[in-house]
Amino acid sequence: MRRTTPRGPGSSRWSRALVTGASSGIGEAIARRLAADHVELVLVARRRERLREVGEELQRVSGRPVEVIAADLTEDADLLRVEARLSSSERPVDLLVNNAGGGHLSLFPGGTPEEETRSIRLNATAVVRLTAAVLPGMRERRSGTILNVSSGSGLQPSAYAAVYGASKAFVNSFSEAIREENRKYGVSVTVVCPGFTRTGLPARTGFDVSKVPRFLWMTADDVAAHALAAAARGRGLSVPGFPNKLGAAVAKHAPRRLVASFVARGTRGMLNEDREREVSAPEDRGRRNHGTTSPSRRIPSRISSSESEP
Repeated sequence: MRRTTPRGPGSSRWSRALVTGASSGIGEAIARRLAADHVELVLVARRRERLREVGEELQRVSGRPVEVIAADLTEDADLLRVEARLSSSERPVDLLVNNAGGGHLSLFPGGTPEEETRSIRLNATAVVRLTAAVLPGMRERRSGTILNVSSGSGLQPSAYAAVYGASKAFVNSFSEAIREENRKYGVSVTVVCPGFTRTGLPARTGFDVSKVPRFLWMTADDVAAHALAAAARGRGLSVPGFPNKLGAAVAKHAPRRLVASFVARGTRGMLNEDREREVSAPEDRGRRNHGTTSPSRRIPSRISSSESEP
């Protein structure tokens, strides 16, 4: 496991950060960089044991207390516990990193209505509720930063990731809107839209990673470095990596229909064999999602989070 080398104390602009999806992937990479800057951490993720391991290691690295909250942000009771921590006036959080999220590749609908709704709750609803919990205190203190980790999929219509892309487009718009609302209170809001990141998530969501061009990949640590730098500089929407920036520019200025068609063809060409078979035979999935397939043959939920949980 890669160890984080501490820098000098006080080198960060933040004193205490809450990071969701912190047990692996981009969330863990962000937490590691904050620990290296001796930022006190509150780590949130579903996997209790893995979260505890990360927390203990980063406490040694930072020399600061590390809280861990094992929580599934799609469950109301767990979400309420994280909201309570964010709204507490004791040891307040001055950096909120909304990183947890996930989805799957499929021809919509790719799962049961409950599974699709769960994806929206993780990607969008949790972001709204945790942001709402932390904002009043930040406004009162007239300082604070919110960093939302979104996706390049939210910058254009994303065929075969329709719910995921749409939920991330919501995060982008929401972040930019509340950024303007809170500017006068000294609160900064940044949304980062990474592309392909070596976290293990792309393979689990349905990509054949061998088909993804090498120049499109970034490491989780590279994305984390970009995200924290963008947040520290008070950027609005930020896209890491030149290929991703170029793609974002094309998505913004090219005709919408052409962009949607191009993304659909590109995504279809990078699906793994299982996903390719599914999108090629939608009638089978349609019967499954309407309850006519036997439970023993029903494909389980493929919603996975950016903290690398299946």
